[in-house]
Order: sequence, then structure tokens, then C-alpha cells
Amino acid sequence: MERRARGLLAVLLTGQFMVNVDIAIVNVAAPAVRSDLHPSGGALELVISGYTLTYAMLLITGARLGDTWGHRRSFLGGLALFTLASLACGLAPATPALIVARIVQGAAGALMVPQVLSGIQTHFVGKARERAQGLLVLTLSGGAVAGQALGGIVVSADLFGLSWRPIFLINVPVGLAMLALGPRLMPADVRGERKRLDLGGVALLSAAVLAAMLPLVFGRELHWPVWLWVMLAASVPALVAFVLWQRRVKARGGYPLLNLEVIAQPVIRWGLASLAASTATYFALMFVLALYLQQGLGKSPLFSGLVLVSWVAAFGIAGPVLPRCPQWFSSRAAVIGYVILAVAYLAIGASHAHPVPLVIALGFGGLGLGMGFASMLGRMSAALPQRYAADMSGLFNTNAQLAAVAGVAVFGTVYLGFADRPQHAFTIVTSVFAASALTAAVLAAITVRLARRTAVSGAESASGSGEQAGAAGGGDGLEAGVGAELAHGGA
Repeated sequence: MERRARGLLAVLLTGQFMVNVDIAIVNVAAPAVRSDLHPSGGALELVISGYTLTYAMLLITGARLGDTWGHRRSFLGGLALFTLASLACGLAPATPALIVARIVQGAAGALMVPQVLSGIQTHFVGKARERAQGLLVLTLSGGAVAGQALGGIVVSADLFGLSWRPIFLINVPVGLAMLALGPRLMPADVRGERKRLDLGGVALLSAAVLAAMLPLVFGRELHWPVWLWVMLAASVPALVAFVLWQRRVKARGGYPLLNLEVIAQPVIRWGLASLAASTATYFALMFVLALYLQQGLGKSPLFSGLVLVSWVAAFGIAGPVLPRCPQWFSSRAAVIGYVILAVAYLAIGASHAHPVPLVIALGFGGLGLGMGFASMLGRMSAALPQRYAADMSGLFNTNAQLAAVAGVAVFGTVYLGFADRPQHAFTIVTSVFAASALTAAVLAAITVRLARRTAVSGAESASGSGEQAGAAGGGDGLEAGVGAELAHGGA
């Protein structure tokens, strides 16, 4: 990978890392925020979840804005807004100001992050793309775990007597450095047709996501009142309305927020389902393990964050190593990885939180998830031509965030239902994690089979089209050949 490409990748992954750190870091700092600003329980929940909800709602919009405004312009604009919002969080004098700043942070992250995967798909090819995607896998996991660890370290250190505020202020110098380097390292946007943003689609998708996620986030705390059930049910017609609106915009010659042709691809649908089933368990594990270790066993926040280092280290190894594995193994890596993940969850539950077996089991869990995650990401990216990069990026990131919110809500409820017996509760929930991981393995196997069929049919079409194009002197065979190459690369 040449020097300029490495610089571009460093900028993109640093932005991704900053966003992921801020998803997790506030969990550890929440008690310090409560002691300082004295928010209510619901307000404190908004400090934590307001960021994630806004981020999840606007990811597809951020991807489309990147396609419309240009990836570099959107990334740097999101980075600037994220840096300013982080400063506002660190200086917030009261809870309402902190909540607003966190919501703005989430919106900025949603503008910045989709450009990361789009940038990798656009500027990297072949083995270089595989390596870049492997490093992205490491960044996604490392950011989440680093958020927990840094939260414990920074709050415990009480830097300059500022308590929790440095967890946000640390973003400011990093953001400023990135804003200085970004314009030099990121390729200029190619000027193309300016597309009008589908504001109706933005409104309908945001309403659908909000109606589905708010009940999952607040249901347990509010004891599931009727209006939350009504809101959850309303998410279905809102999603249907969004799909119908997208078709209408397309039919009228406009530019819909989400190109439904992407979801129409079976490889994408099954791949997203497999990733959701596995990703949900990971984010839920971070939540449940922290509760179990701190409240159930009396361990420190720092310990509960650092114990996951073996997970993120193994997760990070899987991404870069997978492209170097033999083809017979790479083609089965997702299924094998998710089976390893399921076994690891059972071992985690049986470890009784003894440090050595727990760390070893977590390491195998990270390895299994990393294998499955990297393999599925590469397969889905290869299943689509480059023109769908923005749609794929938005879908991928939104799927991950919604799975994270749903996983914490659902699996967290399972754990808290037996919280009076922490060991029993932890064993139950890790068994449920294992079942979800096996479900991901089955879905991954279906995705692999579909990708192979697509590769074979694409190669046959490319061969026939190429011969016809050669005889006629036309160029239609080129696009078919590229499509076949992309499909073959995913298999």
C-alpha cells in the first residue's frame, strides 16, 4: 500500500475510531456525570442514548450526502462538527446543554462515518481493499473497547479536577489535527451531477427508526407503558411508507435516499441479517459483562474495561490475517468464525469470571467474531458494483447500530430479569448469546451459497457479453466483466 493511500486510510480510520470511542466512553463516566450535573435517570439515559439514536437514524442520510456533496467534503464537514460538539460537551454547564451537544455529536458522526467505508470501496481495490477492510474491523472493535478503558482511566485520573469532562475534550486536539491533515491526504471530490437530497425519505426513515428504537431503549426503565407498544407497532407502517416513498421518488426520476436495488440483492439481505445477529451479541456483552463484573462481583470499572483487551486483540488479528488464508478456508471463514463465537460464549458463561479462563474465552470470542465480521463485510462489498458504495456504507453502518441498540435492550432485559442472582443471570444470557451466534452462522452459510451462485452466473454472463461486445466492437461486455470480477472476489 503506497504512502498516500496509507495516509488516507489513517485519516478515515481515525475518524471512525473517534466516533466509536464516544459511543462507549460515556457508559463508564455516567456516575461521574450524575454526581456533577445531577440529572434525572431519564436525562442521564438521554446523555448516553441520544448520541446513539441520532447516529443510527441519520447514517443512511449521511451516506447519501456523501454521494451528493462529495466524500471528502462530507467527511471533513462531519469531523469539524464532531470536534465542535465534543468541545460543547466538555464545557456543558448543565444537563440540557450536554444532551443537545451529544445529539449534535451523533449527527456529526452520522455524516462522517459512512464516508469511511465509501472511501475504502472507492480508493482501494483487490488485496489493498481487503487489508483496509481488515483494519476497519480492528478499528470498529478497538474503538468500542478503548471507549470503556479510556473512560475508566480518565475519570479515575480526574485530570485538572475536571472529572468526566476530559473524555470529550480529548477529541478537540485530535479533531483539529485531522482537519489540518485531511485536505492534504484525502483525494479531491470528483465534480459530478448534483443530486437533490430526498428530504421526505429522511423524515420517514427517521420516524421509523425512532419509533422502533425508543421503546427498546426506554421500555424497561418505564415498565413498558401502552404508548411505547403503540410506538413500536407504528414503526412497521412507517417503514412501509418509507419503501413506497422510495419507489415513488425513483419512478419520478429523482434520487431516493436509499437505492432499493441494494436490498433486493439476496447476498446483501442475508449478509445484513447474519451481521446483525452477531453484532447484537457483542454490544450486549459489553453492557452485561460490565454489570456482572461491577455490580455482581464488585470489580472496578477499569477492570471491566481492560478485561476485554483480549477480545479486541483477537478481533483485530482476524481482519488483516483473513486475506492471507487459503481460499478453501476463506470461503468458510464466516461460518467457522460464528461457530467459534458460539462456543466461546458458552465458555465465558462457564468461566465464573475467573480472570485467566475469562480472558482466554473472550479472546476466542473476539477471534470468532472478527473472522465472521471481516468475511461477511468483504463478501457483501464485493457483491455490488462501486456505484452502490454510498448505499452499502449507509446500510452497513445503520444495520450495525440498530443491532447494537436492539441487542443491549433485548439481551440486557434478559440479564436484568435475573439480576438478583448475577451468576445465574450471566450463564443464561451467555447461552442466549451462543444461540444468536449459531443463528448468525446459519445465515452466513446461506449468504456464502448465494454469493457463489452469483459469482457463477455473473461469470457466465460476462463471458457471453464479452464475446458479443468483442464481435460488435462495443463496450457492454466491460461492465459485465467488472460485475463478474466483483462477485468472484466475494466468493
